[in-house]
Amino acid sequence: MAAVIGFLGAGNMGAAIIKGLAAVPDVSALAYDVDAAKVAALAADKLAKPAATPEDLAAGSDYLILCVKPQYLAAAMAELAPALGPETVLVSIVAGVTVEKLRELSAGKCPVVRVMPNTPALVGAGQFALCLDDPALDAERKAFVETLFAALGRTYVLEEKFFDAFTGLAGSGPAYVLHFMEALIESGVLMGFPRDKATDIVIGLFAGTSKLAAETNIHPSILREMVTSPAGTTIEALMHLDRQAVRAAIIDAAVASRDRSKALGA
Repeated sequence: MAAVIGFLGAGNMGAAIIKGLAAVPDVSALAYDVDAAKVAALAADKLAKPAATPEDLAAGSDYLILCVKPQYLAAAMAELAPALGPETVLVSIVAGVTVEKLRELSAGKCPVVRVMPNTPALVGAGQFALCLDDPALDAERKAFVETLFAALGRTYVLEEKFFDAFTGLAGSGPAYVLHFMEALIESGVLMGFPRDKATDIVIGLFAGTSKLAAETNIHPSILREMVTSPAGTTIEALMHLDRQAVRAAIIDAAVASRDRSKALGA
């Protein structure tokens, strides 16, 4: 059955989802953004039709995805609410906003879904936590939501109590990886490589190592041991990282992100 997916917000993540859904059969996109140029660009590429107002967006959508910043959500919902009803599923990727809060903002008029994405969705390699716990959500629409986001990467159906932890691990995770990549690029420059060459080497390093872990199905600890020869160069580097407590710092960083997510949702 054909479905119209509405997007309130067409920034980086909203546009990424719209582009990813272009390959999903029997799905069309409708979008509204206060920056009309963003929607116009998507319309020019035949990826989405523009909605004149938030209320028109809600009225014309079977699934309505909220892609706005948390501080703008309440005002946006006030504009959407008059057109919401049980025939529309409200899907939120807004950080820290609970299912209970979404139901409150929508006055319980429609089923709600909470989603936590991460930025690799921009290249079709995202990870998405899906909370499908709303009793008003039937099995057919649960399955449809999973299908939508599976087109953009991997999906994980989680109880809402795990969302803050998912945020700390995978939602914020790309920034940790990029932070480490930047440091390795700088080490390459320090050791004499031109910056573009150092960048290319490090990007290839991360891509190849991820592929190795994904396709061999060997635990990362064993893969790490395979490259760590006795009295060799790698063990020397790893011992330095351990003396600097880098492993503990990474764990602490993910926990700090989780705690911040909890605070945002309080």
